[in-house]
Amino acid sequence: MTEQAYIQILRSIYLHLPNTYHHFSRSDRRLASTLYQRGLSLDLVRSALFLATARRLARNPVEPPLPPVRSLHYFLPVLQEIKLQPLPPGYVQYLESKVRIASLRYPVQISNHPRTGA
Repeated sequence: MTEQAYIQILRSIYLHLPNTYHHFSRSDRRLASTLYQRGLSLDLVRSALFLATARRLARNPVEPPLPPVRSLHYFLPVLQEIKLQPLPPGYVQYLESKVRIASLRYPVQISNHPRTGA
């Protein structure tokens, strides 16, 4: 997979999450490029995005809502966590299904700017 394809796929995953700002900045693009250059698999990064998103969505509804995630950098600690302790087989698919259900409650509005998503 080329770096450009990696970045585009990661951008698409990020922008379709229900709790993001729905903007992929230059800083996000640089981070995606760095992740590619470090050899982090798209599956690993995708796992981190879905795990962090599922955790946010599982937050106690009595608590005030969290603001949207504004940067791909938010997911770095979870990415590090998954590198140290990989998720069990099939768990990412489970998380993805939970996030999809939540997405129905929080519709995604994606910007269409080709580079930044603005």
